[in-house]
Amino acid sequence: MLQVRDLAKRYLDTPVFADVSLDVAPGEFVAIVGESGVGKSTLLNCMAGLDSWDQGSVLLKGTDLGTLADDQRALLRRRHVGFVFQAFHVLPHLDVAQNVALPLLLLGQPDDTRVQAMLEAVGLAGLGGRLPQQLSGGQLQRVAIARALVHRPGLLLADEPTGNLDPSTATRVMDALMAQTREHGASLVLVTHSEAAAARADRVLHLSSDGITN
Repeated sequence: MLQVRDLAKRYLDTPVFADVSLDVAPGEFVAIVGESGVGKSTLLNCMAGLDSWDQGSVLLKGTDLGTLADDQRALLRRRHVGFVFQAFHVLPHLDVAQNVALPLLLLGQPDDTRVQAMLEAVGLAGLGGRLPQQLSGGQLQRVAIARALVHRPGLLLADEPTGNLDPSTATRVMDALMAQTREHGASLVLVTHSEAAAARADRVLHLSSDGITN
């Protein structure tokens, strides 16, 4: 599903990370942990083709993202990648159902039935008509998960999805995240500081400025 080879990233003359190589198999759950500032979120953005890198390659389903123009990356990401941000990034002027439906609309495949089924799957049945400001933090993160998975991507990338949540809410969010990725056979790459979240992964990788290790 995803292959990263010898990836390196710098900001001006400052190295962020180097020599990062990893494979993510279809259906695998990989957690990436490391100290603050080591570039975990940047690495995730590179995997999605949202950020550039200075050396190495990122292959998504066999396609080298480094050879694609920005609009081509966006199309590939739209079809095959879901992204869950720590800060939710829901659109405040759209209701919950409209936020979740966005990936389907961008693909030209509107499907209200699928949207409602996804809301029910993440525990938000009956809340589709609410605006984001009417929801709790845990509910907003589940909206973000539903939106990331509604188009059934092969790869889900999650950046600290429980970082802003209390422990009990974080557990419920992780339950929803894992249940939906497993149900749809999606690969999941999770960046996290949470030992509890990382412990649920099939594999835990440790990122440092020198690379990535088991």
